[in-house]
Amino acid sequence: MAEYSLEEVLHPRSIAVVGASDEGRGSQFFGTLVEFGFKGILYPVNPKYSEVMKIKAYPTVKDIPDPVDFVISAAPAPQVPQIMRDCVQKGVKGIHLFTARFSETGREDAAELERHILRIAKEGGVRIIGPNCMGVYYPKMGMAFQPQFPKVSGTLALASQSGQAAGEIISKTTQRGAYFNKAISYGNAIDFNEADFLEYFAADPEVKVIMMYIEGPKDGSRFFNMLREVTRTKPVVIIKGGRGQAGTRATASHTASLAGATEIWNTMINQSGAVSVGSIDELVDVAVSFHFLPPITGRRAGVAAGAGGATVLAADQCEEAGLDVVPLPQEIREVLRSQGVQIWDWISNPADFSINMGDEGFGPAELLKMMAMNPNFDLIIASVNIPGWGGPPGSRGRPGGGGRGRSGGGGPPWANLNLTPGEIVNQYKQIADYKPVLGLLQDRSPVADSDDLAYEDERWKTVCEVTAKLIENNIPYYPTVSRAASAANKVINYYQQRESKG
Repeated sequence: MAEYSLEEVLHPRSIAVVGASDEGRGSQFFGTLVEFGFKGILYPVNPKYSEVMKIKAYPTVKDIPDPVDFVISAAPAPQVPQIMRDCVQKGVKGIHLFTARFSETGREDAAELERHILRIAKEGGVRIIGPNCMGVYYPKMGMAFQPQFPKVSGTLALASQSGQAAGEIISKTTQRGAYFNKAISYGNAIDFNEADFLEYFAADPEVKVIMMYIEGPKDGSRFFNMLREVTRTKPVVIIKGGRGQAGTRATASHTASLAGATEIWNTMINQSGAVSVGSIDELVDVAVSFHFLPPITGRRAGVAAGAGGATVLAADQCEEAGLDVVPLPQEIREVLRSQGVQIWDWISNPADFSINMGDEGFGPAELLKMMAMNPNFDLIIASVNIPGWGGPPGSRGRPGGGGRGRSGGGGPPWANLNLTPGEIVNQYKQIADYKPVLGLLQDRSPVADSDDLAYEDERWKTVCEVTAKLIENNIPYYPTVSRAASAANKVINYYQQRESKG
């Protein structure tokens, strides 16, 4: 019996959804495929209905008169052996088992049922994604497991043992402007596993960055050997679930995986050249950095991340992350003095513009561009200056609010209320023309008093417009200095290690 490849399974001409219905859990997969405009033919399978969502339904897979390439099972576990036999009889290439309550329960009868299903599939030549997983998100093919996912196709790939984690990763990453080519939630991995997905993504010319959530590799030796090869050409960013004792116990009951020793895992990941992260937020930060930024090989950072104490903390956070906050070169000071900038001998790196009194024509954008053009800096971390942020209570950074600076309010002293979102972002684009730039766009809670609601609406409209412009100009943004610096450092580590491999 010929064994179908992952390439064949992921490009079906037809999909049957077992357990499809007009509402409830059975509507999720079928309805999402309809919504996404799956490129092939869809068949709802449910003996309770003659049609689902106005499409003719069939009692079983084998009752479908035409060929079926791929099946999604949303049926209870006891029904899966017969479904699998029907798939074998029909000549199905692959099946996604959303169905759970197998070996992850820890019960021997459930584990034996899982093994029985695998035997049927192997004998009949049907490949399995799962069980206990959300399956495939492949926007170019019109395949998805959540209707709210973007239909835009990108260059990221994700293999996630957890369906919940996959949904969160996809949501947070796409909100930051980086989109997926393919994402696969694979659960218990009784057939296709993380090594198969890694191998496939490595060979896929449409995939540029690989993201992974792993609780326990099924074939550790093959996985790590492959990881060493893949990281020579593509960054692989990995978060490991089940790192501690409680996480290990949770892992066993989640996807029936053995978490393994954290020390061994960390050693192998570091030796492989992959990028290890500790949280989903960090996974997203690093992947977004790889997606938007050119290769960074040096750690010398130019920073403008606030004023006063915020500047001091920014320096600490960058250094703690592994970056080098170098002093402002003397040649830049000389240029500033020649231009009549009064704080030429005072301004430093990180740049503190709370001291910028009287130099109305000089601000962070000018200094950051000078840093970016200077060979003593490798990257720039800079606040995206949304006018009106950061004011004292009551002022909200409005004109005439009593604060210092050109805005006339309590916002950053350099905030210019006359700048449009396009003009704000254009300042950062000019910096990015010379050096990789990481923007800081902090989240701010809306005010509580109702008389400020109109102002808040206008402010958030500006934030959304600035965010869209940053993405449009390939400038990544982060909520804090520490997250930006940490992501940058991990990107630098990857490129330096890859260069050392030759």
